[in-house]
Amino acid sequence: MKRSTPTVRVGSVALGGGEPVRVQSMTNTDTADAAATARQVAELARAGSEIVRITVNDEAAARAVPEIRMRLEDEGLDVPLVGDFHFNGHLLLARFPEMARTLDKYRINPGTVGARAGAAGNFRTMVEAALEHGKPVRIGGNWGSLDQALLAEIMDANARRPEPKTAHEVLLETLVVSVLRSAELAEEIGLARDRIVLSAKVSAPADLWLVYRELAKSPYALHLGLTEAGMGDRGVVFSAAAVAPLLAEGIGDTLRVSLTPVPGEPRTREVEVAKEILQAVGARRFAPSVSACPGCGRTTSTFFQELAQEVSRYLALKMDAWRARYPGVEELKVAVMGCVVNGPGESKHADVGISLPGSGEAPRAPVYVDGELYTTLSGEGIPEQFVQILEEYVERRFGAGAGG
Repeated sequence: MKRSTPTVRVGSVALGGGEPVRVQSMTNTDTADAAATARQVAELARAGSEIVRITVNDEAAARAVPEIRMRLEDEGLDVPLVGDFHFNGHLLLARFPEMARTLDKYRINPGTVGARAGAAGNFRTMVEAALEHGKPVRIGGNWGSLDQALLAEIMDANARRPEPKTAHEVLLETLVVSVLRSAELAEEIGLARDRIVLSAKVSAPADLWLVYRELAKSPYALHLGLTEAGMGDRGVVFSAAAVAPLLAEGIGDTLRVSLTPVPGEPRTREVEVAKEILQAVGARRFAPSVSACPGCGRTTSTFFQELAQEVSRYLALKMDAWRARYPGVEELKVAVMGCVVNGPGESKHADVGISLPGSGEAPRAPVYVDGELYTTLSGEGIPEQFVQILEEYVERRFGAGAGG
């Protein structure tokens, strides 16, 4: 069950307040290169990123933000842009009002900008800029950049406890306290709760569970994700292990999967993984799902693997057109199975399923539609025939005349 939080507007996108968990990503271009950054933002948005964060770390980056927005508008893209500020955000927001107006949200790290006595003025300046320009903020703490004075304060308090926590536990406690105190200060300055999103990034899944279960007791919308997950399979597995339990508990209003890019791999990979995680836990539906047999000694032929790959590729190619023409087509479930053991049963559980013959079985492939035997295919044309059945099913179930 989703937490009850205020709805936060980030440009054209709403999050929290019962809205779907939004997919977020971040560019890794030099923001001062407006053309390259706009190009990557566009790629991320087209891949399904509903919010994109860009680094604003110096004057050249700040000057480039309006041009980035203009280039995106020229391509017909209205994706919200979040400015990621550290150390000098209070200066940049004051010196570059056009940049401050153009961005749709500001990310403030209390550990690098500061919300405590000596740096409260910097934090206040950023919050006041958000108030002036009508922008929400994400107060985003990170255990790698904690306010050291706050950490020392909590360490001292911990030492006086009858049963002190471990140093690691105090570190996580400090992270939570940092963002919550900063949110309270932002409210005191005048920023409403429906303009505040919190995050507290760590690197280990179990730590993320502890931190976000504490943050979930607060009334604020939450941005979810590890600070870094790693590269390749490790990054995907760590990300899924970290956020899936929290999403299942209704914790999280936006999600970013922070993958270290494999050389040559597109930045959009992190968006694809985020969408897969959300779909796997039932939080969102982005595309039809294809269940496929993993294979065993009964499935020595690779035909079912090739068919599953072909069907997945076919659905991906069709989705842009189908999404506009067939509302709800994302709910479609397809099964491609490899032998008689589980094939018929799994196929019946899908909307459209095919059970291909395993080793020693008769060369026939029964097709099931809505749990009932629809036809039996054989011969060389099985892939084309199965795709045609899918096309007809989509038109019949999701087309303009469906249910009429």
